[in-house]
Amino acid sequence: MARQLQDPSKLHPSEWYTANKMQRATTESQKSRSECMTAESCRLVDEIEKTTQKTQSDVNKKLEQRREEIKFWKQELDNKLEQIVHETEILLTFKNRLERALEGCKEPLVIAQKCLMYRQRRVGVDLVHDEVEQELLKEAEVLQGIIALLGRTLEQTNEQIRQNRSAKYDLEMDLKDKFTALTIDDYCASLTNDSPHIIYADNAMELEGNFVSPEDWIDFSNINVEKADKQRNNSLSLKALIDGILSQIANDMRRQCEMVNTAFRNRVKEVKDAKDKLETLLAMVMDETASQEKNIAALKKAIADTEAPVKVAQTRLEARNHRPNVELCYDTVHSSLMSEVQEITKNLQRLKDALAQAQAELKGLSRRQLSLEEEIKVKENTLYIDEVLCMQMRESLCINNY
Repeated sequence: MARQLQDPSKLHPSEWYTANKMQRATTESQKSRSECMTAESCRLVDEIEKTTQKTQSDVNKKLEQRREEIKFWKQELDNKLEQIVHETEILLTFKNRLERALEGCKEPLVIAQKCLMYRQRRVGVDLVHDEVEQELLKEAEVLQGIIALLGRTLEQTNEQIRQNRSAKYDLEMDLKDKFTALTIDDYCASLTNDSPHIIYADNAMELEGNFVSPEDWIDFSNINVEKADKQRNNSLSLKALIDGILSQIANDMRRQCEMVNTAFRNRVKEVKDAKDKLETLLAMVMDETASQEKNIAALKKAIADTEAPVKVAQTRLEARNHRPNVELCYDTVHSSLMSEVQEITKNLQRLKDALAQAQAELKGLSRRQLSLEEEIKVKENTLYIDEVLCMQMRESLCINNY
């Protein structure tokens, strides 16, 4: 009856005890697991904290090493940039020296060519290929060679300046990148766990862009440094070459200029000597001409003086030819008259022959006088060309050191 009256929804006391026991066991088990998890979490937190600190410390050290490495290469690039800029500035002054030397060669060449042109105006026997002309042609050739050499050297200098500027540009671009990279790494090195504005960057782990290896990074800057060193050394060699060329051309120009001037002085002296001798000969000819003119006058007078006696003798003969009959005798008088006429006629002919010869000599002296006067004019023309036109023009020549 009691079993019939028991509520079927109620648990048995043993079940109640069992349930409570299960709750305690489950709770203790959960607590134990939680305690283990807590202990494990503390260990894990401690481990991760130490690992994170160590990793962050390693990164900071490597970041510091990287910054020092960038600073080293930046300093190297700065030094090379300063050197290449300095060498380029000096090379620009050498370029200016070359340009001034090239400009300075133009006037001497023009003067040499003008001298050659003026000397073409010499006439007669003085139009000779003398030592002056030889030296002038050599001077023009030397100057043309120098101008060509300076032109080539100037082109080489311009090309070297271009190469230097190319190396400078590469160094500046590399330095610009180094500065940017150092600025970024300085910023990174300044960041701490307590820094503001630190954020999660979901895409930070993605490798974007063209990353290069550290070796390639070093090689890139090393190539720029080596290129700058090479162009700097080339500039030093070119400067030495330019110095040598400018010194040599100045010596060559002075030497050849003096050779030409010496040849001019010698030639002018020769022409003056020749002119003096011609003037002496002209004076002699003119004296002889005057003497010959006096001689001709004397001969003409002698001829005139001889004509009267011959007329007298011939008149006497003509008169005696009219003697009558036997009186027409070939006596001593007639014989003497005949002899007198013959002698006077003969002497008169001799005087006329002498007069003709004297007149011929006078004509020869006149021709010689004209020839000497023309030759003296030729010499005067030559002296005017050489001494006035050429030598005075060459006095303005000034060969400088460049």
